[in-house]
Amino acid sequence: MARIFFNGQAMVGGPFHAKVADALIGPARTAPGHRFFSIDDVCPGLLRDPAVDTSIEGELYEIGLEHLRDVILPGEPRELELGVIELEDGSACLSMLLARGEVERGVHREITHHGGWRAYLATLGRTA
Repeated sequence: MARIFFNGQAMVGGPFHAKVADALIGPARTAPGHRFFSIDDVCPGLLRDPAVDTSIEGELYEIGLEHLRDVILPGEPRELELGVIELEDGSACLSMLLARGEVERGVHREITHHGGWRAYLATLGRTA
């Protein structure tokens, strides 16, 4: 089993939540030091950046590595990669991060100031 932080479509109310619903631990936040990007307003991506003091809201799940390998990762966009982040409580967990080289492409909207995916979607008039 592995703990993973989701901050987009897999959260409660999102279109992919059913794939992880039984593994929900509860709400969580990243530790400070994360930027947040929208990928075509379809999904978000985290980027670790120790120069910023922002934390991002999401949810913590505990899932089997086989489920991660066989169900979760095949559905993730190429713009994201699996990595390890720090949560607000200081513990480490897995999360989907903006893939290397993506920020340099300059095509993803930074949404860090919204603090989370739901808050950003609200500015678009969407809930999920």
